[in-house]
This record gives sequence, C-alpha cells and structure tokens, in this order.
Amino acid sequence: MASKQKQNRRIVVLGSNSFSGSDFIDLLLGNPANEIIGISRSPEKSSLFLPYKRHKDARFWFYRLNLNKRMKEIDRVLDSFRPDWVVNFAAQSEVAPSWEWPGQWFQTNAVALSELVAALERGTYLKRYLHISTPEVYGSCAGQVREGHSLDPSTPYAASKAAADLLLSAYFKSRAFPVIKVRSANVYGARQQLWKIIPRTVVYLKLGRKIPLHGGGKAMRSFIHIRDVSRGEVAALEGGRPGAGYHLSTNRIYSIADIVRVVCKMMERNFDTATESVSARAGHDKAYTLNSSLAKEELGWVAKTELEDGIREVIEWVEKNWKVIRRQSLEYIHKR
Repeated sequence: MASKQKQNRRIVVLGSNSFSGSDFIDLLLGNPANEIIGISRSPEKSSLFLPYKRHKDARFWFYRLNLNKRMKEIDRVLDSFRPDWVVNFAAQSEVAPSWEWPGQWFQTNAVALSELVAALERGTYLKRYLHISTPEVYGSCAGQVREGHSLDPSTPYAASKAAADLLLSAYFKSRAFPVIKVRSANVYGARQQLWKIIPRTVVYLKLGRKIPLHGGGKAMRSFIHIRDVSRGEVAALEGGRPGAGYHLSTNRIYSIADIVRVVCKMMERNFDTATESVSARAGHDKAYTLNSSLAKEELGWVAKTELEDGIREVIEWVEKNWKVIRRQSLEYIHKR
C-alpha cells in the first residue's frame, strides 16, 4: 500500500487501461489521500481486467483520450488538475507487430511522448515524471545488466522506446525535467492480457490447445509479479533521484519452456503433449537479466512474490472467471 501523506497528492496515469497501469492505480487507491486521473485511448475495461474498480468511493476520474490524436485536450486536463506526479504507461508495447507498423510504434512511443513532455515542461506544477521503459532497449545481453548499460535495441519496438529514453535524458540534462525511469523484468499476474505467456498457457491447457513455444521456448527471462513492480514504481516516485533509472527484477531466470513447464505441473498436465516448438520470432532477444541492486540500495525495494505463488494466482483467476475468459480473444489485436 502507498505510504500515507499529510495532504492529498494528485497523480495522472497515462495508459490506465493497461495491465501495469491499472495495478499501479489499484495500489495507489489504497491510500484515500491520493487523487488520480486515468487516461487511456480505449474505454474502461471491466473489473475482470481492472483491479482498481474494487475501490467504490475512490477519488478517481477516467478520461478517454488518445495521446496521438488529442494532445491538446490532454494538455487542458493536465493544466486544470495540476498533478504532482505523472506516470506514463502508454505505449505500443508488442514486439512482433512493430516490424509491420514501425511508424506507429515510433509515433506513440517517441513522437507523442515529445509533445507530452513539452506540454508538461510548460507547466509549473510537476514534481515527478515516471517513465515506464523496457529492458528491450538493451538488446540481447550476456550476464546481469546494470542501469548504465549501453542501449542496443534489436526491434522497432525497442528502438522506439530507446528513442524515448534518450529524449527524456536530454530534457533532464538541459531542462532539469524531473524524470525517473523504471525498467522491469517480464511482468505477470492475474488480469494480464490473455495472449501473454502465463495466462495464455493456463487458457490453452483448459481448452486442450497446443501451446506454441517460439524457438523451442529457449529464450531466457526473469519474471516478476505485477504488484512487486507497482510497489517499486511508487518507491521510485517517493524516493528516487530525478534523472535516475531503476531496474525492478528478481534474481531468478527461467526459459520460457521452464515457465510453461511450471504451469503444466501445477495444472497436472503433461508438458510434452501440451506444447509444440515453432520458429523463433524475428529479432527476439535471447536473454537479458536485470541487476536491481540500485533499487534495493536507494529505494529499499525487494521483490516479495514467489513465482509459484504468482502463477497459482493466475490459475485461480482464470478458473474463477472461466465462463467470461473462454469467450475472450486469445490473440493480440492491433489498434492504431
């Protein structure tokens, strides 16, 4: 739960409909002193995917505004609300489709961002801007990656996020823009998009469908529960250094096949008969492991959720909501 404050704190969350954005809002609304505006290009989803909807009397207001098309209206909302914090989860974040529509990824992740930052800089209210970056900007790396590692993106998605990171660094150096960056390992948890590997595995097993493992599932990743990431983001806003970037990750690394194997075991299914190997995705990074020592040292943050406990939560969420979930799309649907 977010720490208590002596007075109300105003926060704007861009990308409030996203998995990460909605969990972050849910955490903040545990403190009644927080006043929050959520902004997303899509209508609000149901409580199946938005955990913050459990807060019935919260000081939360939602605006459906597209960062690419309605920046002037977003600017008016910001100037009227005068937030202390702005947190940006809004992004085109899927890797594979970025090869097909690279211009759209750069428009959302870099061009629209530049307009947002210029608007925020004109105001006099902002204390902290938290930017949700990605370890994809590092490319495929050997060993643990620390915060100062060079950027070497290998996909249009990663390149667009790296461009955003560099732009924000320039604003910090030249204009003292109060940016803090966060990069987290692969997040997971209940209410995640159903095409992501852990919920998709659970759903495919229940449907009796073969689980495709790209490149045989050999890509190595660290997985972290969404609530651990949200806690780290709040810690970065409350105690992080402007201009700094923090990694939020566990110390354990798994292959994608390992993750699917854990889910199969917990659901009492045979891994070999439930999976099939398919070709690897273009530009898919083989491995990266984030070193989170800076977040631990400066923010006092540590990941708390064990992988098995987090996966069990996802399985229980799917089981509880199966009648609705089985009718949902299991594939990514691109939206401009």
